[in-house]
Amino acid sequence: MCGIAGYIGDRDSADVLVDALSKLEYRGYDSAGIAVFENGTIKVEKCKGRLANLVEKMDSDGKPTGHCGIGHTRWATHGEPSDINSHPHGNKRVTIVHNGIIENYKQLKDFLISEGYSFVSETDTETVAKLLDYYYNGDPMATISKVLSEIKGSYALGIMFRDFPDRIFAVRKDSPLIVGVGDSENFIASDVPAIIHYTRDYYLLEENEIAVVKKDAVRIFDVHGNEIFKKINTADWDVDAAEKGGFEHFMLKEIHEQPTAVKTTITPRITEHMPDFSAEGFDANKLKSYRNIFIIACGTAMHAGMVGKYVIEKIARIPVTVDIASEFRYRNPLIGEGDLMIVISQSGETADTKAALGLAKEAGADTMAIVNVKGSSIAREADMVVYTHAGPEISVASTKAYMVQVSIMYLLAFELAYANGKFTEETCREYTEKLEEMPDIIDEAILLKEKCQFAASKLVNADSLLYIGRGLDYALSMEGSLKLKEISYIHSESYAAGELKHGTISLITDGMPVIAIATQKDLVEKTISNIKEVKARGAFVILVADREVEVEEGVADIVIRLPEADQMLMPMVAAVPLQLIAYYTAVLKGNDVDKPRNLAKSVTVE
Repeated sequence: MCGIAGYIGDRDSADVLVDALSKLEYRGYDSAGIAVFENGTIKVEKCKGRLANLVEKMDSDGKPTGHCGIGHTRWATHGEPSDINSHPHGNKRVTIVHNGIIENYKQLKDFLISEGYSFVSETDTETVAKLLDYYYNGDPMATISKVLSEIKGSYALGIMFRDFPDRIFAVRKDSPLIVGVGDSENFIASDVPAIIHYTRDYYLLEENEIAVVKKDAVRIFDVHGNEIFKKINTADWDVDAAEKGGFEHFMLKEIHEQPTAVKTTITPRITEHMPDFSAEGFDANKLKSYRNIFIIACGTAMHAGMVGKYVIEKIARIPVTVDIASEFRYRNPLIGEGDLMIVISQSGETADTKAALGLAKEAGADTMAIVNVKGSSIAREADMVVYTHAGPEISVASTKAYMVQVSIMYLLAFELAYANGKFTEETCREYTEKLEEMPDIIDEAILLKEKCQFAASKLVNADSLLYIGRGLDYALSMEGSLKLKEISYIHSESYAAGELKHGTISLITDGMPVIAIATQKDLVEKTISNIKEVKARGAFVILVADREVEVEEGVADIVIRLPEADQMLMPMVAAVPLQLIAYYTAVLKGNDVDKPRNLAKSVTVE
């Protein structure tokens, strides 16, 4: 969940580390800190709060000067956000930064206390730092290997030993970590945006590989000390992709990037207007052979899976179970040989989703990953991988990642419907062509932003609101509700419109906002009836509707009319105004849109 960085070269390491951490602050911003080799010692500067607080502190106290250092931006797990709990942690001999959770830290801490060590923080990380010091015998590699054999959990570690001021050590298990390779300078980082200003070349570290990073060399070893020779990866996007490009916030920029992201994602999987996943190593015949399909994800990715479920079941007539990863993995699920698990994760590092993937593999099921990050843990472990070419998504609230995940769900549904004989080739081609038109229609939907801004102005003072819809509109309402609550901090829930009379309608009070979605022609009449029910009880109704939906006078206070599209594909169109309503509501409330409180972009711990 946290972000780590490291640098060794000729530049001022403090400046490089601050710059790198600024690109990782989406991973956590409860505190920040750096450690730098300075005149034979390791000097640490850290403090609670945003990276800007650390910069201000160093401007006042004086920043560490040197050419080798490590840094950290934290999302708190063990121990509240505070100066003491901030990383780096360590002592005069060993200093570390850590992303992950050490599950057996309490036992290790008790042992170290019995050996005379004292602790100043509440973190699990300090236990690892003290354990490294306990076992240190002058040989960093042997010490690290010994510690790895004793700690349990997830970790990406950047380590500095006082006796070795010319190198940084790095190791990972279940948490992401890369080693950037530059010209007479090298880096470690949690993610590519941290280093892309300096280099596009990097190594992906595998489980428990130990990297020894020096100014002019990177060597990688296994835990037994055997050297490993790896292929260098090259990032295919540049630093401009990680900048705001003139937009006020990354979220707004990423909303505008959705048409391009969808086009870039679906084009390589379409041949002559037909779905084609042959480049991914599977085809229609393979897909239709599965007994059951499970779609497992968390948060926004799970909502994309809900759209997939509706469409696959509707047109391919194959049963699909969608589940939250954290629930699925703990209930002894009925999955095994002959089944397919599709896991969806933007980062490819989501801890619960990754664990569910491992469970499915152990049970003998085939696995498919839909991820955005090449070489991520989930991508490497799945049997089949479909990369969503969305590029980096910096804002914590996902927009374009959701949109490309949904687009892949549609392509898979079309492929399955054709394979099962539910679609003729002509019908499959017709729907695939409609999907190819979606980037232009999404562009049209973005032009609704003034209407969405006006709608948002009516939500700013709300304490609570509801989203309602039926069928695909209900699946979409869950995502709209999540977007609003996570960045505006307004309590919001989504309900199947038909469930209102079964209890929820009791919440409606005079002036309470209700956002209704009505794009499915066969369900519109019933949805409008539900809207009238809440309107009669005093609700302020914002209706997001298909252009052809007839709305009587007084049914809705604000009506947002969507660009024309096939009703099956409407979730991709209607998602845009829901994203924009959430965005403008957060802006009008003065919130930090890209970094909402208590949240982090990549959830790499349970």
